[in-house]
Amino acid sequence: MRLQREPVRASTWAVLSGLVALVIASFWSLKLQWSAFLGLDALASMGRFVAGFFPPQLAPGFLAKTGWALLETLAMSALGTLLAVVGGLLLALPASGQGAARAAARLVLNVLRSVPELVWATQLLILAGLGPLPGTLALALHTSGVLGRLFAESFENAPRAAALALRQRGVGEVSVWLFATLPQTLPQLVSYTLYRWENNIRAASVMGVVGAGGLGQMLSYHLGLFQMAETCTVLAGMIALVGLVDALSWAARRMLMR
Repeated sequence: MRLQREPVRASTWAVLSGLVALVIASFWSLKLQWSAFLGLDALASMGRFVAGFFPPQLAPGFLAKTGWALLETLAMSALGTLLAVVGGLLLALPASGQGAARAAARLVLNVLRSVPELVWATQLLILAGLGPLPGTLALALHTSGVLGRLFAESFENAPRAAALALRQRGVGEVSVWLFATLPQTLPQLVSYTLYRWENNIRAASVMGVVGAGGLGQMLSYHLGLFQMAETCTVLAGMIALVGLVDALSWAARRMLMR
């Protein structure tokens, strides 16, 4: 028995054609100079620059300083993500509902995630001064907007049979959410949270450039002074930290899938 193929809809072809046209227009408008980028002089300069990073700085005092900054970056990302989960849930509940509350919550979520972490950190530095506090709060604000939107979509797309059965028995909305909607969406919520935590590790490293502490502040300082050996050690710490969080996230997802 031969299976009949479904015809590709005209709307699908239109979207694909639009994407191809956009890519072609992007190449044309950017005027990328590939010959200069891949030329022998450019490659030789890049090679000399990379060679300047080695050997890394392995002095015990500097390694201890880098290790403390690594822990500070990890703490900033973890606390910022935790605060974002709370804020995202509080906003996702009205955002997945109906009426004016939905529109207001969606507007707040759009504002929070539209403003980059660096902009939030710069504004909060004026209030809290240098250090990890403004970086942590900046991560929490931006990530609340991202997670709130993802959480709201999860609640809206959750199967409604269990919730409907509880409502027909006279169960209140809070209990319906706790015992029907939340258990069905919890694995997805945890997966989103872990993914955003991975992103916040990198974001916390970058925000140190504006004085928010952690590895990013060390990177900005030593790279600005062209201290390449120290910069290499800090970059190695960033790579190790991202790898560690990625491994923890993968292990947590495997446990949730069992």
